[in-house]
Amino acid sequence: MKRLGIITLFSVFLGLSSQAQQTQKHTFTLGDTAFLLDGKPLQMISGEIHYPRVPRECWRARMKMAKAMGLNTIGTYVFWNVHEPEKGQYDFSGNNDIAAFVKIAQEEGLWVVLRPSPYVCAEWEFGGYPYWLQKIKGLQVRSKEPQYLEAYRNYIKAVGKQLSPLLVNHGGNILMVQIENEYGSYSNDKDYLEINRKMFVEAGFDGLLYTCDPEAAIKDGHLPGLLPAINGVDNPVKVKRLINENHSGKGPYYIAEWYPAWFDWWGTKHHTVPYTQYLGRLDSVLSAGISINMYMFHGGTTRDFMNGANANDHTPYEPQISSYDYDAPLDEAGNATEKFMQFRKVIAAHLPAGTVLPEVPAARPAITVPAISFTRSTALTDMLPKPVSSVKPLTFEDLSQAYGWVLYSTTLEGNTSAWLKVKELRDYCVVLVNGKKAGVLDRRSRLDSVQLQLPAGKVKLELLVENLGRINFGPYLLENKKGITEKVLWNNKEVTNWLQYKLPFNKKPVGKVVKAKAGSNGPVLKEGTFELAATGDTYLDMSNWGKGAVWINGHNLGRYWEVGPQQTLYIPAEWLKKGKNEIAVLELIKPEADKVSGLDHAILDVLK
Repeated sequence: MKRLGIITLFSVFLGLSSQAQQTQKHTFTLGDTAFLLDGKPLQMISGEIHYPRVPRECWRARMKMAKAMGLNTIGTYVFWNVHEPEKGQYDFSGNNDIAAFVKIAQEEGLWVVLRPSPYVCAEWEFGGYPYWLQKIKGLQVRSKEPQYLEAYRNYIKAVGKQLSPLLVNHGGNILMVQIENEYGSYSNDKDYLEINRKMFVEAGFDGLLYTCDPEAAIKDGHLPGLLPAINGVDNPVKVKRLINENHSGKGPYYIAEWYPAWFDWWGTKHHTVPYTQYLGRLDSVLSAGISINMYMFHGGTTRDFMNGANANDHTPYEPQISSYDYDAPLDEAGNATEKFMQFRKVIAAHLPAGTVLPEVPAARPAITVPAISFTRSTALTDMLPKPVSSVKPLTFEDLSQAYGWVLYSTTLEGNTSAWLKVKELRDYCVVLVNGKKAGVLDRRSRLDSVQLQLPAGKVKLELLVENLGRINFGPYLLENKKGITEKVLWNNKEVTNWLQYKLPFNKKPVGKVVKAKAGSNGPVLKEGTFELAATGDTYLDMSNWGKGAVWINGHNLGRYWEVGPQQTLYIPAEWLKKGKNEIAVLELIKPEADKVSGLDHAILDVLK
């Protein structure tokens, strides 16, 4: 098998060129023990990169890093909620231009394994599903429910128009395409999987299709006739046994997700795994001729409020952080880590004698930015749009709002002390009484109540509720609405007659010049500018702030939260300018914070 691997890699690294890829149609089929590219064995050494998590300006550089580590293939999901944010409104432009991402890979001499399942998991909001599916009464994701299948079919056809011409059998570089995603961890309906397969073919994906599942779920998630790939197993004997058992006693063998590290969520220790634990495993897999996809090779950053969350019957709600560094071979900024260098050595040892990998590109220059002061501060309550009124509070979905915040406002009779309770809060709430912060509620710790002392007279009660990320895995995918999803109780009585102010902030918010209210301590938007003589990567140090989000030159950098472990926000050099730069910070709980600076390194491992 080692000799097979040498022959395979020799054919990849010496026989593959971007010009040949662009001009020649190929065949890509399943042999009994190996993938066959034009009838010759091909061992995929792949790494996962998600195009929405990397600025488009950086795609090519990340792919050059992949080549330098010895990879010949890139794996990526396709994200439904990125491409169809509202029903029937498709977006394949800018950072969402998945076809351009695939073509750049081809230009760099890389194959692609495409994963356009409507469900992706991926620590991504709602597992990739668009929020508006929950607005359709009776719709059930990952099922044969007709409304879901109709929406799914429309989406996959739109994706097919973009990507089916780039299949390897049409002269492109997409080797194979995954249907569904770890379905066996969710259910076992083979008829549903067959509907998936047919939809993909109808959408133009007429090449090699496959499924992938972890060990315990491969039997339930595999569709007979398709290649069953395995996730999270790297013992060659076990990999071959599991795939043989579900594929007529033969291969080829593909580890669709090989985890050299893990992701993080708010309030939990940063996850790192020493590379030493993986070198022998990687060597044994490659020696056995098994194809592999590292999840992740490069994680990047989850911006635009697109992080997901985990929750099940045994664990509380766990929203993921903005950094998707993942302790991957390439760090959040795309620089080679020691893990990268050590994996490169293992891969190089499996190449034919005399084969030389490209030089590893130098680390991206990083800069420090002196303390930035803010020139304008606007109370969030002075930036409100026209409200939507209702008797009972409306969810984000009721309001046709995907992400961000909603401010709920009502009036209570004062001069009393009692408990305020928000039933089924989704997910975080700043409680304001007459404009002043009176407490916070947090779904993570099941904190849904606060005792309030109201002053005399009519009292304005405002609840600023944040969507911290819809659940992306497990049984609660169908219970993912946001905001106040049941009711509010004051002194055990339901509160009615609400005004809802929609604050999605899908674009950089802009404050107003207003006179500050005395004693105000509620959420604020702080805006300012700073000058740069030269650009470079930098990391905003938010460790003295509380909770919120940041925009630089109009780009959403993600969320920050003092609980950690992430204390910095990564700014790619491509989003900075020589001269004047603009910054906006939405701060929820520490309005007194007034300065922020840029470091030349990330802080991802500090809990408070």
